[in-house]
Amino acid sequence: MNKRRSGIRHSSAGENDRQLMFSLVNTGRAIEQRLEEALVRVGLSLAKFGALTHLREAGEPISLSECAKKMTCVRSNITQLMDRLEADGLVRRVEDPQDRRAVKAALTRLGSARQTAGAKEVAKVQAELLKTLNGIDQDELRRALSAIK
Repeated sequence: MNKRRSGIRHSSAGENDRQLMFSLVNTGRAIEQRLEEALVRVGLSLAKFGALTHLREAGEPISLSECAKKMTCVRSNITQLMDRLEADGLVRRVEDPQDRRAVKAALTRLGSARQTAGAKEVAKVQAELLKTLNGIDQDELRRALSAIK
């Protein structure tokens, strides 16, 4: 019997693998979109929130190079991001006392408040995601996803 004419569709292992791969990609995009939508409510993007979070966690001004390393991006991208954050009043550039040529980024009071608001929004998205994943072995899922990296 011809598979096409019969209307019966036989899934191959390759097709299942492809579907799984695109399911992972689409899931990542959906989570990123949810985070972006949540953060826009407090005037942030995911990139801005990430930079503010790194600055908060450092507890002191950090170099743009260090920030780029933490965010796994190139220095020119961090420079542009810091320009936008500075224009928004969320960070300020400060001189490095040990190196006159170096510039560090410092969190402003407004930046700290915005990061706190963003963290609350991210926590809501996280809670929704965990609710959706209720009943799934999260350690096993974490291990499987980590293996992809």
